[in-house]
Amino acid sequence: MRELVHRHLGKVVAGAAIAVAGTAVMIGITLPGTAGADDTGGTGGGTRAAQQAGQGQEQGQGPGAAVEPGVVAQAPAEGEKGQGRDPLTGDEITRVEKLAVNQQLFTTSEDVEGERGPQRLTVDLAEPEADEVDAADAPRRADVTFYDYRDDTLVTRTVDLDSGKVVRTDTQRGVQPPPSRAENIEAANLLLADPLGAGLKADYKDATGKDLTSTDQLRLSGGIYRASAGAQPAALDSCGEHRCVRLFVKVDKGPWIDARSLVVDLSARKVVDLGR
Repeated sequence: MRELVHRHLGKVVAGAAIAVAGTAVMIGITLPGTAGADDTGGTGGGTRAAQQAGQGQEQGQGPGAAVEPGVVAQAPAEGEKGQGRDPLTGDEITRVEKLAVNQQLFTTSEDVEGERGPQRLTVDLAEPEADEVDAADAPRRADVTFYDYRDDTLVTRTVDLDSGKVVRTDTQRGVQPPPSRAENIEAANLLLADPLGAGLKADYKDATGKDLTSTDQLRLSGGIYRASAGAQPAALDSCGEHRCVRLFVKVDKGPWIDARSLVVDLSARKVVDLGR
């Protein structure tokens, strides 16, 4: 049985990052160096709810439980502000994350864990309009991107930093930016809870002599997996419409573990082995 598990996962891979192979197309991948794997995924520390800034979380819901109305927090007071094309300050990022999520978006969307509110991905300084490129007083705006797992859409909301208003909302389907840290952690949690995670646990035990019970014991990064016609099991044919992640796993302060044969469909919350 152990030999089967190891053939399944490819055993422990020591040293540098793993070369990506296979017929299916991988997009948005950045392989971390030997120093760590947290450039795109980070360490799986803390509660998962804390990974998602600006999002409400509901507690104690079950069959027959009363659902309290969602509440969107008031935007914080303006703090440190950048000028012109300066990178967004920490205060600006915190502020626009809250401004971008209104009551309607909050109550009609879902994050990676199925909780109410969209999954935040990135916050970036918006590009100026064509007629603003050389203007000294061009408006300073921020693009905040979310993924809505309720209907698999990418939502980008542009916030004017001076007025605090959302000036544009763009919704796209089939667009899959690289996974966030919170998404990589949730993908790993789904893998550890699935029977297909047995090989990962066995390889971790071989590498460390300890049981793998939490994502806190791993360093994670990931890339989006897109389906190619006939190149993967039918269970993954929706990848690209669905948000599917292939993880790159490293023992915290230890070697790499090759888990590339496993794909986690975060939209359907299932794990699939590419070799089956």
